[in-house]
Amino acid sequence: MTAPSTFGLSSEARNLHWLLTNLVEEVPGIQSVAVVSSDGLLLLSSDPGRNLEARQAREAKLSGPRGSAADLATIVSGIGSLTIGAAKLMAFGGVRHTMVAMDEGSLFVMSISDGSLLGVHGSADCDMSVVAYHMALFVGRAGHVLTPELRSELRQSLESKATGGVR
Repeated sequence: MTAPSTFGLSSEARNLHWLLTNLVEEVPGIQSVAVVSSDGLLLLSSDPGRNLEARQAREAKLSGPRGSAADLATIVSGIGSLTIGAAKLMAFGGVRHTMVAMDEGSLFVMSISDGSLLGVHGSADCDMSVVAYHMALFVGRAGHVLTPELRSELRQSLESKATGGVR
């Protein structure tokens, strides 16, 4: 993974990028990571370059790159909404994390703060407990700094990268 450019970002935003980069590089089996706001918008991604690829593939009516952060953000947002609804119906309290094990991979979704979610796409051979542990560390370190102002800054940063810096 190539580190995303953090030039011009606040120290909190740079720290979140650093935490995300470490999560991906230190945990075997992680393929893609996305941080999604409560309204379903991608805030932070392990592979920001692939977001443009996914958009171009959809416009060309091709299937998007498998596991891209843009697709992962959509899935994480949907699963987050589904599990929150289920928890309300069952009156069991808030959702802390969701794990989906599939034949060829795993999906992990963990609440960060104020409805924000951390989503991880793992390979089939990843150690689910190790991934979940490192996600919990990320959430513990990132949750208190993910303020509305920082979410806005991260979203604007992604939008400016998607348009090539032109707004």
